[in-house]
Amino acid sequence: MNTFTGRLENDGRATPANLFAPLRVGKLHLPNRLAVAPMTRVSATADGRATGQMADYYEAFAAGGFGLVITEGLYTDKAHAQGYLFQPGLADDAQRDAWRPVVERVHAQGGRIVAQLMHAGALSQGNPHRPTTKGPSAVLPAGQQMAFYRGQGQYRMPEAMTAHEIRAAVEGFAQAARRAQQAGFDGVEIHGANGYLLDQFLTAHTNLRDDRYGGSLDNRLRLTVEVIQAVRQSASAGFVVGVRSSQGKVNDFTHQWPGGQDDAARIFCTLGAQAIDYLHTTEFEAWRPAFGESGPSLAALARTHASVPVLANGSLHDAARAEGVLSRQEADFISLGRGALTHADWPARLRAGMPHEEFDRGLLAPIADLDNAARHRAQVQLA
Repeated sequence: MNTFTGRLENDGRATPANLFAPLRVGKLHLPNRLAVAPMTRVSATADGRATGQMADYYEAFAAGGFGLVITEGLYTDKAHAQGYLFQPGLADDAQRDAWRPVVERVHAQGGRIVAQLMHAGALSQGNPHRPTTKGPSAVLPAGQQMAFYRGQGQYRMPEAMTAHEIRAAVEGFAQAARRAQQAGFDGVEIHGANGYLLDQFLTAHTNLRDDRYGGSLDNRLRLTVEVIQAVRQSASAGFVVGVRSSQGKVNDFTHQWPGGQDDAARIFCTLGAQAIDYLHTTEFEAWRPAFGESGPSLAALARTHASVPVLANGSLHDAARAEGVLSRQEADFISLGRGALTHADWPARLRAGMPHEEFDRGLLAPIADLDNAARHRAQVQLA
């Protein structure tokens, strides 16, 4: 377990200074408490390589004052990890090399950048590598595929992963982390949230296994723990490793852990006991109680039970909300999605006292890629 400095000392009042206080995350020194959340943009080449357009996109966040940039989810192997067509990856050396100029441009602007590592599992809706999907069990995912990521209709029925396929998935995370470090990234974030593979193993109704990966909560957490350990072993000392955790899923938005705060305590104690540098919690509204009408938020529960910095995500593009989460010591830093998409210079605008506009959903429709966003912005300017 890692210790850290940078927790805010104040009288409980929300002040803009909270958002701009420095923070140490592992051996990484961040100039402020503002991060860009991972957001799927399906804008890579067909074979998963980052592009110059993506370099422009990520560089803009660092130039706009965000201390940390977290990439969209990058698939980890060329078997069953890829979730979406035109999703970028870190599954081979060509993909690794394509990320180098992106990382260099973020660093040139004084930013830090972390690669989110993702295995879609049963929620894969666009994978040219395999015709089938894999998950912990043969359980049809709830909901519909996401149209703005080029999906249509129901998800496919997944096949239950074999022990060999589980080991291969763990190795995929480890190899992707090694490539991320070779590409110059400052760290990786293991995607254990939002209904993707690691979350599918954690969730009882999608994990019906009767082996060491199923049944008890500890067994259902086992794959996440094994991935953390493999990733940590694959990277050199000082390379940051984070984990993202959530209750809701992209296909099951209102899902909550059935054991309430007891489940949260066990999950966050287990994750916090691993060799990780931060936990990234995400809810629709990060400041809301995690369970019921009262009580602590999910971020606050993570902060209580894990002695690592907690990154809170969820509708925190209102500066007062973001500052409040920090001043109440529910989290140590915050990540923005919609706010960052609206203004890549959100931090600089806040420092200058400039207004923040409302998020325009046209940026993500009909396809949530960078081409659509550029067209939409051009049309708005001409209107």
